[in-house]
Amino acid sequence: MAHEKQFYIDGSWVDPVAPAFLDVIDPSTEEAYTQIAIGGSAAVDRAVGAARRAFASYARTSRKERLDLLRAVLAEYNKRRSDVGDAISREMGAPLQFARDIQAGRGTAHLERMISVLETYPFEAVEGTTLIAREPIGVCGLITPWNWPTNQIACKVLPALAAGCTMVLKPSEEAPIDAVIWTEIMHAAGVPKGVYNMIQGTGAAVGEAMSSHPDIDMMSFTGSTRAGIRVAQAAAQTVKRVAQELGGKSANILLPDVDFQTAVTKGINSMMVNSGQSCTAPSRMFVPQDRHEEVKKIAKAAAERFVVGDPRNPETRLGPVVNSAQFEKIQKLIQAGIDEGAELVTGGPGRPEHLNRGFYVRPTVFANVTNDMTIAREEIFGPVITILPYKSEEEVIRLANDTIYGLAAYVQGSDLDRARKVASQMRAGNVHLNYPLGDTAAPFGGYKQSGNGREYGKWGLEEFLETKAVIGYQAA
Repeated sequence: MAHEKQFYIDGSWVDPVAPAFLDVIDPSTEEAYTQIAIGGSAAVDRAVGAARRAFASYARTSRKERLDLLRAVLAEYNKRRSDVGDAISREMGAPLQFARDIQAGRGTAHLERMISVLETYPFEAVEGTTLIAREPIGVCGLITPWNWPTNQIACKVLPALAAGCTMVLKPSEEAPIDAVIWTEIMHAAGVPKGVYNMIQGTGAAVGEAMSSHPDIDMMSFTGSTRAGIRVAQAAAQTVKRVAQELGGKSANILLPDVDFQTAVTKGINSMMVNSGQSCTAPSRMFVPQDRHEEVKKIAKAAAERFVVGDPRNPETRLGPVVNSAQFEKIQKLIQAGIDEGAELVTGGPGRPEHLNRGFYVRPTVFANVTNDMTIAREEIFGPVITILPYKSEEEVIRLANDTIYGLAAYVQGSDLDRARKVASQMRAGNVHLNYPLGDTAAPFGGYKQSGNGREYGKWGLEEFLETKAVIGYQAA
């Protein structure tokens, strides 16, 4: 790849003014396989300046021009989709076919959805004598995570383009190569110079410089709650809009009438996807107390069916976690579960026995967990699930909502009306009934410390729009 050690600013690949480089580690081998250039405030200033200069003209482009641009991006993306998947597999350890089909596939899905939204979105409407206009907010700073890297790039960059905004993207330094390919796609699609800019770097250097920059009008951030707080604090200095998608600790409630063999197995499978590195992962499985022993057996069998190993092996269902820090964090939390008295059903500390290197975690199931245990409170972000027994519907609703997070929740039940009733009481931005397929048109975001704002479809587009009232526009 030609552009790993460059930034993309004002329509061109440019070398850093003060060269500094960071190793990119393959988590399956613990070895560096390439390097990226990392920037600081000078690179941010240059990129923001380009975006600011481009905003006046790009903000006034027509719906047709933006649709043509998005369709060009879609065509170029589909040419490079397998490259994107290969990069994601290498940089964060996702099994190769999963990375190509699902991780990279999300880019296509978001592109198709945003094109559909832009075709009909009503940017203007007259109410009485007043024109209500939805206009681009301005220059946007976009910070994306490593766990679903292309998904999060797509659901920020695309609505910003559709809205008429210009932008600076900082992808995660843990998963930077798919962002390089994405940027090559944007260039090939003919994005006007200055509209899209990309700077690699750390959160402390590039992220904070963007968040506090006076010429950035909005920050859109996906990552940990801790980092989200820092972004909001820095952004407050210039009173810029901040949209945040942060952490989660999602409850999965299995109601007494559900088919437990199916519901538990699907719950385990959903938890283990992406090695548990999803902010919406259903990590707290609530089950009726009198079915607890049955659930343990089903969960154990389901977790032990996951083949852990090399992401490039077609038999692998569970790759490594992203880096050594994440591996160590997960190990400490697994040990905390044991120390605090949770019942270890399967898995546990250390790598699987057949692996002697790589950041591999045993698929782990804890039972007899109480909601005050560390493993029930903290986001583990690994292939670790907790099973919590409950006595009544009232109790399980209370326990499920007893968390600082509110990104997602799950409810499984044969009686759909009852499941809907429980769903209505969940304090979460997304509630999934009976393991549905994903929906890129549904608003995505959380309550409480899971963030604010919404992504996906028209909801994502509206995050990048300001509302203007032109009073007296229409004669009385």
